[in-house]
Amino acid sequence: MPEGLNTVVPQEMVTVEVPLNNDATSISIAPNTLNLGDNRRFAGEDLMQGKPALSQGDTLTPAALGLVASLGLPSVTVFRKLRVAYFSTGDEILSLGQAPREGAVYDSNRYTVFGLLTRMGCEVIDMGVVRDEPALLEAAFIQAASTADAIITSGGVSVGEADYTRAMMKKLGADSGGVAFWRIAMRPGRPMAVGRITAKNMAKSDSSQRDNCLDCYENNSAILFGLPGNPVAVMVTFLAFVRPALLRMMGANAKPLPLLKAISLEPIRKKPGRTEYQRGIVTTQADGSLQVKTTGNQGSGVLSSMSQANGLIVLHHDQSSVNVGDAVDVMMFEGVI
Repeated sequence: MPEGLNTVVPQEMVTVEVPLNNDATSISIAPNTLNLGDNRRFAGEDLMQGKPALSQGDTLTPAALGLVASLGLPSVTVFRKLRVAYFSTGDEILSLGQAPREGAVYDSNRYTVFGLLTRMGCEVIDMGVVRDEPALLEAAFIQAASTADAIITSGGVSVGEADYTRAMMKKLGADSGGVAFWRIAMRPGRPMAVGRITAKNMAKSDSSQRDNCLDCYENNSAILFGLPGNPVAVMVTFLAFVRPALLRMMGANAKPLPLLKAISLEPIRKKPGRTEYQRGIVTTQADGSLQVKTTGNQGSGVLSSMSQANGLIVLHHDQSSVNVGDAVDVMMFEGVI
């Protein structure tokens, strides 16, 4: 500011008057439109000297990138991309383009997981479909553990005769058996397994690159998320378990998905003893309150319901049935799925 001045008048608020006799031009502004000190910018009002612009774990959003650029910094140190291997399991899984056959389904989970991981900024190692043969599964797990920080599979963790994933976790796991937990009191997604796979006696590919990864496993090991085979269960377990864990491994300040209160527009049946996630459609009323209704059929194979929904109605472990007008928790996932 020039010496002796203390306020800035925006040009659009000024009326310029030029007299006909060529006397000095005058300007005027409407009364009561300015206060002392208006429209001034002070040194340090954005960031004070010594105050951090960003903290470790902050995500480089477009706004954060602009902030870094405003400081004149040509580069910043970041965690490398997390490497996540994924494959589907099962003889009933068809790749896209294959002719349909009785008892088979197309591999929708592969593309769902790829999209979820890509949105998170992970480096995805797509390993395709692995058949229900123990030798093939073992080779796939060893290859994945030797190249990735984390492994995600779909299928093979239930109690069927050809569900081998959990057995492989025990065989290729550490001294604890490789399985941290299996089967959860939730719906959908009960047959989920989490543990660790070790590629024993193999050299870790690009092992030096694993150093810049928070909580990544060492010694040719990778954390494994064995997800169910049903498409909706894959997405629900990813949101509830996989996403927070991967964000932690990435070094991010992980924030849970927003949990909002909404009024149920319909009765929802529920027995205490497990947590249920029902697909819901949340709408905002004129007064700002939220209402929610289910998408209808809540079968874990009804994939279209996840495209219709913008949140999951969370019915907690001890909660019983919901009546019309009851408040329920809703986990919003719009923009994530």
